[in-house]
Amino acid sequence: MTKVFEETVPNHFSQETRDEGGHLDQDTLKRVAEIIRGCLREIRRVFLSDGPQGELTLVALVARGHILLEGVPGVAKTTLARAVATVSGCPMKRIQFTPDLLPADILGGAVYNPQLGEFKTLKGPIFTHFLLADEINRAPAKTQAALLEAMQEAQVTLDGESETLPKPFFTIATQNPSEQFGVYPLPEAQLDRFALRVFVGYPSEAVEVGMMNAYQARKPRCSARMTPKLITQLQHLAERVFIHPELLRYIVCLARFTRNSSSVKLGVSPRACLTLSKLCKARALVQGRDFVTPNDVQELISYCWSHRLQLNDEAIYQGVTEEQLIQRSLNEVVYHGPRSTERAKQR
Repeated sequence: MTKVFEETVPNHFSQETRDEGGHLDQDTLKRVAEIIRGCLREIRRVFLSDGPQGELTLVALVARGHILLEGVPGVAKTTLARAVATVSGCPMKRIQFTPDLLPADILGGAVYNPQLGEFKTLKGPIFTHFLLADEINRAPAKTQAALLEAMQEAQVTLDGESETLPKPFFTIATQNPSEQFGVYPLPEAQLDRFALRVFVGYPSEAVEVGMMNAYQARKPRCSARMTPKLITQLQHLAERVFIHPELLRYIVCLARFTRNSSSVKLGVSPRACLTLSKLCKARALVQGRDFVTPNDVQELISYCWSHRLQLNDEAIYQGVTEEQLIQRSLNEVVYHGPRSTERAKQR
């Protein structure tokens, strides 16, 4: 059944996907929503949760972004990452970040072959479709920096030569809370590379009981519902989703609010604005729409921006959080555009 699915789905999007008005046609949108629902069903076989983590991870994937999962040890962050990789149909490599991990352990490098008397470049585990950077903040900043070029440019420089990474390239990183022992804070440049930061907390009682029952007989498994080719096609479709110019202005006004706030030492960057707009388009697509709504912005902004903000000492002393500041921006910045931003209503 999986083989038939993989053979038929990519061909569906190779056909014309726009109607006469320039919209993504309804059949395409319904098919995308069906694919995403199938992926979420498979993910929930092994990652039992009543939260949005599974959908947000797929949104980041379709938006060509990367995701940072944060939580205490043992709350199934790695389980979620493995489930998404399995559902995607892409090969995955896992790197356990430790204090003694070196950049070459991630990127690779030149290795001398004494029999041939020459150096040979060996590629590291970063050359894969799905990279699981497990407990990324257990390694120092020098090692974390090995991911910067790959996450931004989808390429790696080895011995002065640029090597393109496989497409799609998706990084799922997990990190432990900063107050735990043996962690190194992620620098601002590293945090800015993650499209989303999602907290994975303790499950509800009902979910935890269900997990205990599900894992008694044998470990649940999920199966592939996509292929690398299909993911690339979904990413192209997301780029065609319509976002009203007033929504783009709204995002910029929210960003400027964070930069001008008296509680902030470092506001969100222009890259954060671009990333939020891409995430909104991806969310619209996975929900079966070809247009972005103000609700998309309001639902995703905290996941996208909270880890990019730096509060000043006075705000921290007063107990202000990044999420509270973002909520304040949503309360004070008024959206002046149309509430329904469907392209058909802009004619």
